[in-house]
Amino acid sequence: MAGTKEIKTHIQSVGETRKITNAMYLIASTKLQRARQELDQTRPYFEALQGEIKRIFRTAYDVDSPYFYPLNNDAPLEGTYGCLVITADKGLAGAYNQNAIREALRLLERNPDTKLFVVGEYGRRFFAQRRIPIEHSFLYTAQNPTMARAREISALLLDGFDRGELREIFVVYTDMESAMSFQARSTRLLPFHRTYFAQPPAGERAVQDPFEFYPDAKAVLDGIMQSYVSGFIYSALIDSFCCEQNARMTAMDNANRNAEKLLGELSLQYNRVRQAAITQEITEISAGARAQRQKKGR
Repeated sequence: MAGTKEIKTHIQSVGETRKITNAMYLIASTKLQRARQELDQTRPYFEALQGEIKRIFRTAYDVDSPYFYPLNNDAPLEGTYGCLVITADKGLAGAYNQNAIREALRLLERNPDTKLFVVGEYGRRFFAQRRIPIEHSFLYTAQNPTMARAREISALLLDGFDRGELREIFVVYTDMESAMSFQARSTRLLPFHRTYFAQPPAGERAVQDPFEFYPDAKAVLDGIMQSYVSGFIYSALIDSFCCEQNARMTAMDNANRNAEKLLGELSLQYNRVRQAAITQEITEISAGARAQRQKKGR
């Protein structure tokens, strides 16, 4: 059984760990609030751009664009796929990283001819340790995503798509469905299904007057799609960053609760051991005094 010194040292160690986890919880909470503000500012632009693409596409449904599936063809395309995997730079965030990597591995199982584009040190280490080749690793941190980084990623992916090296492009990220719920998703970014843009959203008025495109509808769509892809990637980066901080807050909160529970158990154990030691000392003193009295009586 551990003595009072060992238990006291254990209590101090757990207390120091709780200070660290509590500090990490507060840091993640601050980062999450800032990231949520950026996400709220990003989504209106992204949704408005998506709505305009739908309006244009419903006017010129038969437009021929490399960013859309051919007419009357919804089957998966054969060839090399590109997959952008967004992970964190470190762990201590529950199953956040594992869920994103699991989605990427599912895509690799479906189509082994897939080139990986990785954001985040955790994903880079995971694929490197398992000797899974990475086509391009974005060496900047996954923390505090910016639109400039999203444009850099978008330019690289679009360049491979335009040259025909990538037939389809997927983005593996973590979607923040609500304040307490998030899920890892694998979304096909390119090419788009025409039906995705053909149906008007609920409550939108039908287009009464035809649009005039200059120089033509294909050029307009091709120009808008570059902004759309950059906006989608930027939204995915911020979404993933929010989910990472939310997952880390949950993990650190659970760690704090476990530390408090362990401290309570250790304190109770320490008091029992200390009380047992005091009782043993009293018993030894009483036995010694009784032996001395008996010796004097003889």
